[in-house]
Amino acid sequence: MKVLIVGSGGREHAIAWKTAQSRRVDKIYCAPGNAGISQVAECVDIKPMEFEKLVAFAKEKEIDLTVIGMDDPLVGGIVDAFQEAGLRVFGPNKAAAILEGSKAFSKNLMKKYGIPTAAYETFTDPEAALAYLETAKMPIVLKADGLALGKGVLICQDLSEARAGVRELMMDKKFGSAGNEIVVEEFMTGREVSVLSFVDGNTVKIMSSAQDHKRARDGDQGLNTGGMGNYSPSPFYTKEVDAYCQEHIYQPTVDAMKAEGRPFKGVIFFGLMLTENGPKVLEYNARFGDPEAQVVLPRLENDIVDIFEACIDGTLDQIDLKFDNDRATVCVILASDGYPVSYEKGFVIDGLEKFRDKEDYYVFHSGTKFNGQGQIVTNGGRVLGVTANGATVKEARENAYKAVKEISFANKYYRTDIARAVDEA
Repeated sequence: MKVLIVGSGGREHAIAWKTAQSRRVDKIYCAPGNAGISQVAECVDIKPMEFEKLVAFAKEKEIDLTVIGMDDPLVGGIVDAFQEAGLRVFGPNKAAAILEGSKAFSKNLMKKYGIPTAAYETFTDPEAALAYLETAKMPIVLKADGLALGKGVLICQDLSEARAGVRELMMDKKFGSAGNEIVVEEFMTGREVSVLSFVDGNTVKIMSSAQDHKRARDGDQGLNTGGMGNYSPSPFYTKEVDAYCQEHIYQPTVDAMKAEGRPFKGVIFFGLMLTENGPKVLEYNARFGDPEAQVVLPRLENDIVDIFEACIDGTLDQIDLKFDNDRATVCVILASDGYPVSYEKGFVIDGLEKFRDKEDYYVFHSGTKFNGQGQIVTNGGRVLGVTANGATVKEARENAYKAVKEISFANKYYRTDIARAVDEA
C-alpha cells in the first residue's frame, strides 16, 4: 500500500512511525511533514488546507489510504473532498468533525443525550456574557467555540479575570472567529485524563489512557499550550472509571452522533475530568491528541493500518485492540523558550543521532526542518517530543528525562515535572 499522512507535528510523526511498521505498507508520504518525519516518509510541500492539491497528489501517486492528523482540515471538510474524489481516507467528515469544531455544538449534544459534563451557557453577544458573569460562581471557565490551537480555554479565578477573558475572546478576537461564540462553563475539580478511541460510526474501541500537561510552566502554572508532556497509562483511570465511561460517555457519544445524522468515523479524543461526582467530559477532539499520540501509539500492538481500514469499512467490532500493558511511556516536550507567546526559530539541534533506532526511546519531531546546510533546526514553539518506555511510569519518566539532557539547542525549554502526579497515586 501507499499511504499519505496530512500534517506536520509530533502527532503526525508518531502516526507515520507506527504506519511504517505495518506489514502492508510499502511507501509513506507526508504533507507537509517535518525533518523527523522525513526519516520514515517522503515529505511533500503541500499545506494541510490545500485540499485540491492534496486530492490531485493522491490521485497522481495512486495513494491507497490517506490519514488526516490535524483538526483544521478535518473541520474544514478535507475528508469530504477525498471521498468525493473516490479516495479512501481516515478521519471524520465535516458534519462529524463539528464535535471538535464547535464547543457549543458538543455541549448541546451532551446536554440533549444526558452525557455527563459541566453546567454551561453559550453566548454570541459579549454584553450578555458579561451580564451573566455578574451572578456566576467563581472560578469559571471560558471557552472559544471554534478551533484555537488548544489554547482557547481560559480559567478565570475571579470576576475581573472573567470580564477580561470575555473581552479577549469576543471583542479583541484573540483567536479570530473562534471567539464569535463562547461557552461559559462551571469550573470542575479533579484529575484530568485523556482517552483516545477508534470509532467506525457504530463501534467505539478505547485506546490506553493518558495524562496531559497543558500549562507552560512547572506546577501547572503559566499559559495553556498545545501540551507540554504526557504519560500513559494513567493510574487514575481505573477499571471502575472505565466501566462508567463505557456506559455513560463513550458509546452514548457515538450513538448521539449517529442519531444526529452525523455518524463519526475516525478518532474521538475524550478529555475527561474525574470529579467527586464521577467522570465528566471536559472536551472532545476529532483526531489523535498531540502529544497523546506520542505515548499511546508506542504501546499499540496492532497493525495500525488494519484499524484505520476497519474504521472506514465499519468493521471495527472485528478488531481486538491490544496494548503493551507491561510497559508505560512518558513524553517530555522540548519547546522554544517563550512558547506559547513568542519565540525564535532556526537553532541547530544536537544529540538526535543518539536515539536513532535505540530501543525504548523515540524522539518525535513537532517543529523542525532542515536548514541550508542539511542540519535539523528548530521551526516551532513545540520542537521535539522526547519519549521513553519503562516498566512503570516512574521508570519511563526517569528514562525520558535522561534523554532530554542528551539533546540540546539554543532556547531549549521544558517542564521538569511531567508525570510527577503518579507519585501520589
